[in-house]
Amino acid sequence: MTTRSRQRLCVLGATGSIGTSTLDVAARHPERFRVSVLTANADVAGMAALCEQFTPDIAVMADPGAAEVLRTTLGRQTAVSVRAGADAVSEVAAAAGVDTVVAGIVGAAGLASCMAAVEAGKRVLLANKEALVVAGELIMAAAQQSGALLLPIDSEHNGLFQCLPGMTEATGGQRSLAGVERVILTASGGPFRTRSPDSLATVTVAEACAHPNWDMGRKISVDSATMMNKGLEVIEAARFFGLDADQVEVLVHPQSRIHALVQYADGSTLAQMGAPDMRTPIAHALAWPERMDAGVAPLDLAALGRLDFEPPDAERFPCLELARMALRSGSGWTAALNAANEVAVAAFLEERLRFDRIADVIRDTLAAMTHDQPQTLADLIHHDHAARETAMQAIAGRDA
Repeated sequence: MTTRSRQRLCVLGATGSIGTSTLDVAARHPERFRVSVLTANADVAGMAALCEQFTPDIAVMADPGAAEVLRTTLGRQTAVSVRAGADAVSEVAAAAGVDTVVAGIVGAAGLASCMAAVEAGKRVLLANKEALVVAGELIMAAAQQSGALLLPIDSEHNGLFQCLPGMTEATGGQRSLAGVERVILTASGGPFRTRSPDSLATVTVAEACAHPNWDMGRKISVDSATMMNKGLEVIEAARFFGLDADQVEVLVHPQSRIHALVQYADGSTLAQMGAPDMRTPIAHALAWPERMDAGVAPLDLAALGRLDFEPPDAERFPCLELARMALRSGSGWTAALNAANEVAVAAFLEERLRFDRIADVIRDTLAAMTHDQPQTLADLIHHDHAARETAMQAIAGRDA
């Protein structure tokens, strides 16, 4: 095994599901990892517990009020420096005392800190799919210029990373498409895979958040129920790996044991398999190009018995085609798609919008806007804000 210095980790979104899974893996390998920086939005209790366990150099709360409470909670004797605000999150992501940044902040809120880490040339583990959906072209260009190493930790994209050719440390993780015909992302189908589309008008928040296989946050759970998460992943895969929209397909696989497949020109298909546990892709990316224990048991194929596959139902999951349309249309469209989805999902979680109208709000938002191709991050952020306003207007014009 290659001798390596201890990696200094910055975990963005440390109290969320990606953050806690990352820290679980890191805690299993204290000889390999030092948790140097943790960030969260407003979960003071969660952050205080992590500070006690890992004693990071810096803890950042994006919410300034939460930072003040955290300072009081930790007390004056703590060795942890507490900082506040969104700007501080981006600053620590680019700090000299950090080697590896885990981009685990959900939604467009994680864009600025992810970009800061990339521009600083860090090893960046990408869980924030919205970063590539909103600003993929800018992020990939910034990585090429800075020498940042981007490693995917979404289970599907990490699976593709493992199955695609030419992924070596010597080439800085440069992706090769030699002989690749297409890639396939699998989807569980969420909680409504077999439910009648006519019945989706009465879906409750609890039902939408009850994912059959994965333990995730509320927003991403709703995205899984609408299959917008898979639409966002199609966009992410195309931009991360340099694929055409038509080269990225989706297949419903209810057991969630095969996460991604790559089909080659010679008729070969390679698949990456594993339990539905985010610690596996996280451990793969943290250790890459090596392997290490993730605390996840290997698959028992005999016990599993069968693997099922089916095409996604376009009537039940209209968000998937909306995402494909946006990908073909360009960055302005994908930024607006993501913004409208975040607004619509938030409205559903607050019981201000019916589940079956999430796709309608996104469609109305895209149709109402002019989508110039943004050239800078500031352009994208402006377009994002405009899309959110348009989406809120679309929701206001509808009954709950």
